[in-house]
Amino acid sequence: QITRNPVGTGPYRFVRWAKDEEIVLDANTEYWRGAPKIKTVVFRPIPDDAVRVAALQNGEIDVAVNIPPHLATIIGNHPKLFLSTAPSIRTIQLMIYTHQMDAQHKPTGPYAGPTTDKRVRQALAYAVDADEIIKSVMDGKAVRVATMLPSMHFGFDSTLKPIKQDVARSKKLLAEAGFPNGVDIVLNGPQGRYVRDKEVAEAVTGQLNKAGIRTTLRTFEFVNYLNSMVYVHKAGPVWLIGWGHPTMDAEAIYVPLFKSPNIFVNWHNEDFNGMVDEAQTQMDDKKRLAQYHKINKLWIEETPAIPLYQQIDLYGANRRLAWKARSDELIRAYDMAIKDGK
Repeated sequence: QITRNPVGTGPYRFVRWAKDEEIVLDANTEYWRGAPKIKTVVFRPIPDDAVRVAALQNGEIDVAVNIPPHLATIIGNHPKLFLSTAPSIRTIQLMIYTHQMDAQHKPTGPYAGPTTDKRVRQALAYAVDADEIIKSVMDGKAVRVATMLPSMHFGFDSTLKPIKQDVARSKKLLAEAGFPNGVDIVLNGPQGRYVRDKEVAEAVTGQLNKAGIRTTLRTFEFVNYLNSMVYVHKAGPVWLIGWGHPTMDAEAIYVPLFKSPNIFVNWHNEDFNGMVDEAQTQMDDKKRLAQYHKINKLWIEETPAIPLYQQIDLYGANRRLAWKARSDELIRAYDMAIKDGK
């Protein structure tokens, strides 16, 4: 019931929620840090990129999230709008199945497919050209990463460099794994959840196919994707997902996504699990950082996922609003003000 009738001590009071339509909040004038400058806030889901940007242009909304790069110039050139950008805590990656999991998310044995072989997973990584995807699909609005830890995260290691596409090496690894004629895989992904997610998945599919990794792409509405595939371990052998956590700590990446058992995990490695356990109980920051640097190297070697890029989040906003985007994707109305005071 608390999710439908939330009670708290924050700057806004819950007024109403209409499913798939809007959430309305009113200012808490007795908030301990002072009353918010904006009296009423309405959050409205608008899944379609073009419709969301049009609503911003027409003055129906004051802030639009997840602006795709190809529509950013429309906002940037509009006299009443402005773009606000922030390097995101979110990365986009391809996750790879190596193990079957039961209903309790515990490993029951190897996954039935070629991705159980580390060399196949590495071949996938070398077949993908993330730099080209950033350039051609994301219009340069993304940053390459070597792991799923952006530079602001505890555990980041600046000595690690992203993998560069090497199709010849990819084919060599496949041959060494016993697949000289390539392999067949399915890539599953969401549509409409992340910035240009379908287009990114299509670009990945084309690159894999060119490297002899015959890939079939399937995309799904996000909630259905999670409930009928991801959460029940049926999204393999390769699936696309975005991930970010406001703690900006390696633990919030490696534990939920790679340390078995867990609902998102489809890889099992006892050495990795033990190393993460040790890092979780380490209280000395220098030692803990060194532990995560070792974990990063093991993760890259084993390749349970292929990091594509760190998002640069693009927001469109009305010029009457005083506001700046945050890296954690939170929209905090308390930090906003209307320039004319109304």
